[in-house]
Amino acid sequence: MTSWKIVVDIIDIAIVAFVVYHLLLLLRGRRAMQMFAALFVIVVIGFAARWLQFDALNWIMSGLKGIWAIIFVVVFQQDLRRLLADMGRSRLLRSFVKLEEHAAIDAIVAAVTAMSQKKVGALIVIERSARLTSYYQTGVMLNSPVVSTLLVSIFTPLTPLHDGAVIVNGAQIVAARCTLPLSQNPYFVHTLGTRHRAAVGLTEETDAVVVVVSEETGDLSLALAGQISRGLSPAALRDRLTQLLKPEGAEGSTT
Repeated sequence: MTSWKIVVDIIDIAIVAFVVYHLLLLLRGRRAMQMFAALFVIVVIGFAARWLQFDALNWIMSGLKGIWAIIFVVVFQQDLRRLLADMGRSRLLRSFVKLEEHAAIDAIVAAVTAMSQKKVGALIVIERSARLTSYYQTGVMLNSPVVSTLLVSIFTPLTPLHDGAVIVNGAQIVAARCTLPLSQNPYFVHTLGTRHRAAVGLTEETDAVVVVVSEETGDLSLALAGQISRGLSPAALRDRLTQLLKPEGAEGSTT
């Protein structure tokens, strides 16, 4: 029984360590991290006070833990909302939503096909393993399902969100009107417009896949790993996206 208790304790500690580690990763770089650190210090002091049997200090720390948790939730509700959204987009949970991701691919292809016919420019980023949090923050958070009509509405000229990129993660539109880095490759500087250079620029820095609709020609393009394929048909685009967004999706570049 004693040996079994030791095994249970080890598993318990490992689970807690795993949860705390991933929580810290999600909170890293957020304002809520400072509040979480302060709450952690209070909890540690509370445990120490209980262990040392400091009754007065233990009573104060116990009261502060409850108050601090309420303040944390009230003041940082927006950060917590984004944190929960990030957790929902984790690899562990994404394995259960593959059907939704296939529907999202169909919605993206349908949207860019409609915009291509009308020569409406569009820039759609599809996030993969590399987190694009810093790029979310340059735009407007949406956290909406991927729907073709919504994508078309976003990129319709003169609408508030049409300028910039949309970032998609799984089956969700995370943000719109996002700013992407422009490629400084001399070849692309002289041969591509701003929208296509932005697509290539992001894929030079991350493993994201970027779909572009040309405003001038209506051509469909796909950027990956610092390269871009232009003049794709909707069917070819769907095939490439389906291949690249598999868990074991190809990492190679396009030409």
